[in-house]
Amino acid sequence: MKHNVMLTIASLLSILFMTFHLTDDVVREMEPGGVSNMVGVLILVVWLYGTLVLAERRSGYVIILLGSLLAVVHMRGAGVGGEIAKSSGGFFFVWTLIALGVTTIFSVILSARGLWSMQRSQPLARAPRAG
Repeated sequence: MKHNVMLTIASLLSILFMTFHLTDDVVREMEPGGVSNMVGVLILVVWLYGTLVLAERRSGYVIILLGSLLAVVHMRGAGVGGEIAKSSGGFFFVWTLIALGVTTIFSVILSARGLWSMQRSQPLARAPRAG
């Protein structure tokens, strides 16, 4: 499968899992609902735009990389053991976190690889000769 197709699929899955996770946070009252969620929504919109509209561009790779890193950092919360894991819907909550971790780390790797290959494929700029 082509590198960019894998990156697009992984990034879209990460966005989907992040929406599940944020929704579950609000339902469990770990995050406040309402207008305060607009920051998260705006981040997801920019991430989606970078994934679909800016695909195979440097800016798209950077947006996917940053969105994926933000998701990984967000997952470093208080933990999911104990009451959350045993509560109603706990299995889905934990599964979503694991799936989000897998897809975001995979997206970080693929977007970094895409940025690296873009840099390697550009020819070196030559200094003009003095004449």
